[in-house]
Amino acid sequence: MTLEKYKNAVTDDPELQAGLNSINPKFGDFCTRVAGEAWGLPLIDQKTKALITIAIDVANQNNLGAGSPFGAHVNMAIKQGATREEIEELLIFMCVYAGFNKAATYFAALNEIFEDSK
Repeated sequence: MTLEKYKNAVTDDPELQAGLNSINPKFGDFCTRVAGEAWGLPLIDQKTKALITIAIDVANQNNLGAGSPFGAHVNMAIKQGATREEIEELLIFMCVYAGFNKAATYFAALNEIFEDSK
């Protein structure tokens, strides 16, 4: 995974947009426009927003199955400068607020993501 910070982690990332469009072109366009607007708000930086999306994935326990956003959100966070260690600390933090079993599931998924990126 390469570090490539974007001013807007959604509208400036063609790889992300291609992934969304591969699910369904109308869905991809809609997500890019709507999420891009939210990601374009100026007060919270892109790295923090990306880490927040990972926390939401853990709270919602939605990393399973086709179209899962977790891998994309981890990739997005890394592109915005987050380290594996920061993501791991976030998962430990989420144990307290979302549950240990949810966080354990995401640690396993995170390990797979980093294994696949080698």
